Amino acid sequence: MAVLVTGGAGYIGSHTVAELIARGEEVVIVDNLETGHREAVTAGTLEIGDIRDKAFLNEVFTKHSIDAVIHFAAYSLVGESMVKPGKYYDNNVSGTGVLLDVMKDYGVKRIVFSSTAATYGEPERVPIVETDRTEPTSVYGETKLTMERMMRWFDQAHDIQYVSLRYFNAAGAHESGQIGEDHRPESHLVPIVLQTALGQREEITVFGSDYPTADGTCVRDYIHVSDLADAHVLALHYLRDGGKSDIFNLGNGQGFSVLEVIRTAEQVTGRPIPTAIRERRAGDPAILIASADKARRVLGWSPRRDKLEQIVESAWRWHTARPHGYIES
Repeated sequence: MAVLVTGGAGYIGSHTVAELIARGEEVVIVDNLETGHREAVTAGTLEIGDIRDKAFLNEVFTKHSIDAVIHFAAYSLVGESMVKPGKYYDNNVSGTGVLLDVMKDYGVKRIVFSSTAATYGEPERVPIVETDRTEPTSVYGETKLTMERMMRWFDQAHDIQYVSLRYFNAAGAHESGQIGEDHRPESHLVPIVLQTALGQREEITVFGSDYPTADGTCVRDYIHVSDLADAHVLALHYLRDGGKSDIFNLGNGQGFSVLEVIRTAEQVTGRPIPTAIRERRAGDPAILIASADKARRVLGWSPRRDKLEQIVESAWRWHTARPHGYIES
């Protein structure tokens, strides 16, 4: 029996595939390679296609004996989602509907979903807990929340159990150095900072220095990508052991400011990282931190690489080994 990983050629998906393989699982990866990378798939069976294509998914489920699904396939750029909402509803929501329909048809009863803390929108409190209000402030967050709700109804109608994992900022790279973060365009802070250290960018823009935080810059919850991979595998075991459908936050329980990330990167790389302070961006909360107490209690998960230095060091190894990502320099 195999685990199907949709979006398994992407950043977090590829690290989860690596973790599954390390634990002896048979893995089938489905990815259309629009944003994923063939080179990120270092093991398992890659089936290239789109989850919106039901005929394609039927072929995959017929060809392979699928035990469970871990679902990463989705567009994830917040800014783009606000100007191309149709693209995000079509891929994220419609694609998930097709996937769940095919799971129903083939009797696959377990799915772990890569969600987002963007489902909460502006936080009521910090740290955020799973019972807090969900009012997304972006189309991206809204589509992820819609996908969660879709899974709840498929559970009620067809007994498909799900775990939804909500988290903020994945960062870092695999200890092997073979896989890492390579988005095009890049929108995440840690790789942008390290690209600046490599001289690929002139400077890093800091949006706002007057927030009510220790150094005036936004504070975010950064989690090592391999810790996130661990959480997805633990969620899979939870469902296999008879766990009921549920939602879990994943977080370090502490936050790091933009300037802390930059200073840590300067220490790790030994290079100066020029910065430019600009005005705040609309809609950027001062502090976003997710409580992972429930995940610790129920799933037995806790981050093992929770120091900012560990996260940045692993990312730096990847960026220095592959300065142009999966495109060879």
